[in-house]
Amino acid sequence: MERQAPLFTAFIYASALLLAAVILAPVLWLFIMSISSAADLSAKPLNWWPDEIDLSRYGVLLSTLENSAGAAFVASLLNSLKVAGMATLAAIAVAIPSAWAVSRTPAVSWSLYAVIATYMLPPVALAVPLYMGLATLGLLNSVFGLALVYLTILAPFTTWLLKSGFDAIPKEIESAAMIDGARLDQILRIITLPLAAPVMATSALFAFLLAWDEFFYALLFTSDLRAKTLTVAIADLAGGRVSDYGLIATAGVLAALPPVLIGLVMQKALISGLTSGGVKG
Repeated sequence: MERQAPLFTAFIYASALLLAAVILAPVLWLFIMSISSAADLSAKPLNWWPDEIDLSRYGVLLSTLENSAGAAFVASLLNSLKVAGMATLAAIAVAIPSAWAVSRTPAVSWSLYAVIATYMLPPVALAVPLYMGLATLGLLNSVFGLALVYLTILAPFTTWLLKSGFDAIPKEIESAAMIDGARLDQILRIITLPLAAPVMATSALFAFLLAWDEFFYALLFTSDLRAKTLTVAIADLAGGRVSDYGLIATAGVLAALPPVLIGLVMQKALISGLTSGGVKG
């Protein structure tokens, strides 16, 4: 095995530490804000660590008392889980046959790029037709209606990701199974989809994150706790005359936990999916 120079090794570790610091510093500061008192947050010069740790805001936001800030936050959290979950499952269900068809039939690949081109449009350009469509279907202020809107965003994205995964699977494997008498559904279920499982997991995770973090459509198409998502609920915390920045930071920490936990659970599949196709031969 080729040995690396000590100076180059030190450079690699220093770069990794710098990258980790840049990524984790905002998250760490968000957490420090969430456990700091109002006096610490407004102190001059700024206290980089609170004199007393205050965890009361977590209790406030996780409270289930009726008509409380915690009840609204928890309801919004559940709405976000429902909307992101439904939109992700629907996007994967749509993307699997679409991506496989485009991967195995290059002549129709133009259709995928044509659909992806819709990402060039600003979201506000689609707001009016989407609003009218949801109003006609009676799906305004509905988690199902919002998930349907998110599906239009996630389906092209997941199809594009899955296509790269299907491209890395040799067509000869499927042809051999077809010669042996396997049906198309059997080929997909037994051969293709298991081999593409890491890319499917990666696509599902990124789709979930896109739906989880979306704000514009959630703000336009929801009005109360029946469908309001977490991003809108956090914005509401900052919408008053006096904003509790510690409470907003606490909401941010809690909102980040579900994606982080899902990412940790799917870490192995995520890494495998991101590197799929990187080495061939």
